[in-house]
Amino acid sequence: QVQLVESGGGSVQAGGSLRLSCAGSGGTFSSYAMGWFRQAPGKEREFVAGISWSGGSPYYADSVKGRFTISRDNAKKMVGLQMKSLKSEDTGVYYCAASTIATMIFDKYDYWGQGTQVTVSS
Repeated sequence: QVQLVESGGGSVQAGGSLRLSCAGSGGTFSSYAMGWFRQAPGKEREFVAGISWSGGSPYYADSVKGRFTISRDNAKKMVGLQMKSLKSEDTGVYYCAASTIATMIFDKYDYWGQGTQVTVSS
């Protein structure tokens, strides 16, 4: 079983940047694909970015392509999400999650963190 803890959320003005981190413990972190999802108030949780177990071939939601970058360090059991050119619509609770396959599908992820709030003001 993998435990995940996110950090790095906060408030930022539109156009600004934030970096989120997700620390993993337990289980075999390096064997899992990792993903970031977000949930805005009143909306469903949506996929943001994902990365395979090896760190190759990251993939993104169209809404964040060119602005967000996902990365991982298996030795440190960490996954990061660098967010630039933030928009008000990026506001939400951001969750990291672990899956046995590289996927954008929410219910294919087995383990979730508790989430970290990101607020972008315009």
